[in-house]
Amino acid sequence: MNISEHRETILNDIEVKYDAIGQKTDTHLEGLLYAKPITYWDYIQTDALLSLQTQRTTLPDEMVFIMYHQVNELIFKMILWEMQQICYCENIQTKFFAERLSRVTRYFDMLTTSFSIMEEGMEVEQYMKFRNTLTPASGFQSAQYRLIEFTSTDLINLVDNRFRAKIDRNTPYENAFEHLYWQAAGKDYSTGKKSYLLEEFEKKYKGSFLRHMEEYNTINIYQKFKQLPIDDQKNPELVAAMRHFDHTVNITWVMQHLNVAIKYIDHSGKGDGEATGGSDWKKYMHPKYQRRIFFPDLWSEEELANWGL
Repeated sequence: MNISEHRETILNDIEVKYDAIGQKTDTHLEGLLYAKPITYWDYIQTDALLSLQTQRTTLPDEMVFIMYHQVNELIFKMILWEMQQICYCENIQTKFFAERLSRVTRYFDMLTTSFSIMEEGMEVEQYMKFRNTLTPASGFQSAQYRLIEFTSTDLINLVDNRFRAKIDRNTPYENAFEHLYWQAAGKDYSTGKKSYLLEEFEKKYKGSFLRHMEEYNTINIYQKFKQLPIDDQKNPELVAAMRHFDHTVNITWVMQHLNVAIKYIDHSGKGDGEATGGSDWKKYMHPKYQRRIFFPDLWSEEELANWGL
């Protein structure tokens, strides 16, 4: 095929494309005459992205804290993007499932190893000063992280271990929501009173959380895994990949986060040791108390009993 034939083929394909949506090809081609060539900064929206870092203090290391958390949220968005492809894939094949799961795991592996940026990249004195301006905000309020949890597993696996016996698939989502493991970070179960941290979080996101819980009830990652052929569900490499994801998200990443908090809040000798959101952070964050396990069938009884230890 010479250049003229190749160009004619492309033009014919373009015409078919626009005919299919009732558009005039000539109009779109003429528009190309006046369109500006794309640039890197326009495509990535660099100027907009770099304008989103707004400090509340004059302390330099606050900028590190802001940017690191913004990077985390971008990675969370990438994770949800890959998860959505798995969950909405009809007649899912093992190869596709495994490839997308490996992408998700790589993103979380990166998040896990990146904690050294927080642990070693800020002066304790600066952090303990600017963190006071963050009260009562908390990383607890990352909505995307909660969506990742809902997308990963059956809702029962996110319910506080103390209340799981009373929750099943027939339990209204509203009731299950009130007993999710992270409610313990901002709720007194003896009185039902919620902290300001939790009240504001729910005011902003509860509606979208309930919709997401229902939407992914039967199509979450765990359910899609169970749709794979039985032999593939027993494949050692795939099982190892599922376990790695589960362990990375629910133990490794959480413990890295906890250790950084201990360094700054508990061992620095500065401040009152309280979380900005007011939660019992040591107990809330530790995996042995959370008992959050995405794929419990893939772990032995001994491993489940010693989760997070």
